[in-house]
Amino acid sequence: MLKQWKKSLRTLSSLLALVLVAPLAHAGPLDGNSSDVMLQGFHWHSYQTYPWWNVIKNNATNIKNAGFTMVWLPPPSDAASNEGYLPRRLEVLDSKYGSRAELASALAELNRVGVKPIADIVVNHRVGTNNWADFTNPTWGSDSVCRGDEWTGATGATDSGDGYGAARDIDHTKAYVRTGLTTWMNSLKTLGFAGWRYDYVKGYSGSYVGTYNTSTSPYFSVGELWTDLDLNNPNPHRQLLMNWIDATGGKSAAFDFTTKGLLQQAVQYNEFWRLRDAAGAPAGAIGWWAAKSVTFIDNHDTGPSHPSGGQNHWPFPGDKILQGYAYTITHPGFPSVYWVHYFDWGTANQNAIKTFISIRKAKGITSTSAVSIQAADSSKYAAIVTGNSGKVAVKIGPGAWSPTGTWTLATSGNNYAIWTQ
Repeated sequence: MLKQWKKSLRTLSSLLALVLVAPLAHAGPLDGNSSDVMLQGFHWHSYQTYPWWNVIKNNATNIKNAGFTMVWLPPPSDAASNEGYLPRRLEVLDSKYGSRAELASALAELNRVGVKPIADIVVNHRVGTNNWADFTNPTWGSDSVCRGDEWTGATGATDSGDGYGAARDIDHTKAYVRTGLTTWMNSLKTLGFAGWRYDYVKGYSGSYVGTYNTSTSPYFSVGELWTDLDLNNPNPHRQLLMNWIDATGGKSAAFDFTTKGLLQQAVQYNEFWRLRDAAGAPAGAIGWWAAKSVTFIDNHDTGPSHPSGGQNHWPFPGDKILQGYAYTITHPGFPSVYWVHYFDWGTANQNAIKTFISIRKAKGITSTSAVSIQAADSSKYAAIVTGNSGKVAVKIGPGAWSPTGTWTLATSGNNYAIWTQ
């Protein structure tokens, strides 16, 4: 009973936080009522199309015309890995994705067309320039590595999160480390980036993300907190997301891994009842704190390796992605669309996703729009979402359902339909 009371209290506190910040929507997208939609502007093998920065530059207008307002780009710095997730010399912006000049040109074009670039920030760990921990650009000492790291020369403080075996775990308690990171991040803003996607945030305290955001004032921020999900008891999973957002001081959103897991289970096995919690709200993070939740169905880690793109760690059913996007793009939170799904999986998928985004924008669906779930059973999920300029009704799954009253069918496809009012 006490456990359930704590969950209810967390839900209430999140809702109260949402109510308190909603009137301040003008202050930034994370304060609520945001119409932003994000594109993940790469996949795991994008570096093979060199220079990837030119691909982004050449597609800037296409990205804008699709309705995306933000594009998340891969790690921009020199790294020991092709993909950029083993950062080496942070201040050197020549990478496997292209040169600094090509990056600057891509950022300039995105900003010119009105799309905000979001940088993938990898600050949990770092590799040395030549050896284990000979850090340069910026130069750090042995006490910048957390005590207990695989490198025996580490003399820093105890790690504030999970360890990472492939690189040195960075000690964020050191003032000079924090200064070095914020100086680098502010230089990225000067180059043209507008916000941050924080990688592997379970590796260090969320309070540091709050610190870095205070020092860099990003337009948008989102953290990747990827932990194990118990499909039959998802509340502890989304509670971890809430706790992390709280640890940042509410200064960052988090990827809604809870919704991803429940949604792909629902469409794959006709278990749509999983999408409604005991309180009648969406069962993912968006049901507790939509203003700080980024919904998605796949990314460079989870997505399938065939026909292109991902590491196949936790792929959404490939033949059901439009059901997934019909859900995420019509619901509150910040929808994020995977590059592969939009640009590489054919014009039918691209046109459908573009239509979903246009419906969202036309009816004023935002990060904090109200959801009224109409059905969630073994054959379908249906909901009515109220936007600033109308309503959207959505149904996914093979079961029959349509809204009552005067509605216009805006689009439909295999096991999904969207109406507007």
